[in-house]
Amino acid sequence: MVIADPHQIKNRATGSPVNTVPNDPSADAPVGSTWPGLTDEAHSQWYIERFRAMAARGDDLQGEARLVDALAPRHARLLDAGCGPGRHGGYLATLGHEVVGVDVDPALIAAASAEHPTATWVVSDLSQLDLVLDGETATFDGAFIVGNVLDFVPPEHRNRVLERIAAHLRPDAFFVIGCRAGNGFTAADVDTAISTMDLVLEQRFATYDMRPWQADSPFSVSVLRAPAR
Repeated sequence: MVIADPHQIKNRATGSPVNTVPNDPSADAPVGSTWPGLTDEAHSQWYIERFRAMAARGDDLQGEARLVDALAPRHARLLDAGCGPGRHGGYLATLGHEVVGVDVDPALIAAASAEHPTATWVVSDLSQLDLVLDGETATFDGAFIVGNVLDFVPPEHRNRVLERIAAHLRPDAFFVIGCRAGNGFTAADVDTAISTMDLVLEQRFATYDMRPWQADSPFSVSVLRAPAR
């Protein structure tokens, strides 16, 4: 499948073009991502084709999305942070949720827009995230950053990424953070980060099918909650 020209991507809700350069209020601000596709377009294409092939084989690619759907009210407004080519947000959109997916890589956003046109897809650096700049003024019932997204956020930007995502949540919204202990945040890192935010830890699992988390688990899935006000 030919990837759509990222310069032609439009916000589904407003019909206006979305940014195809990461939101960056300062010309000198560093990009808060080490994603290889930012400097190697072939890597982005490999990544897109990898998940297309997995889907064609019938692999289960929606474990993360099923957990998010279980947490969400029906017809929820959901923020898919680090959405890649849209496999989670696109699936959730088919269930009736209003999804906005964000990724730093325009090629991945172009693929998401082409394959999952019922969601809205935006190019942005998560460490600089401000969706009002893209016409997305409404807050979210839930947000999620899953897979290996945090692996590609430099340590000095990780707290800022979580802060910027949390800033888009409405009262009583949930926030799912998945990370590998050896590469992304550890569970302790998540706890330290949210200690300065208006979020509380509700649950922590070792997997997206909610197996119990232990201190030596290689992966953690943290379910956070904003106060109800």
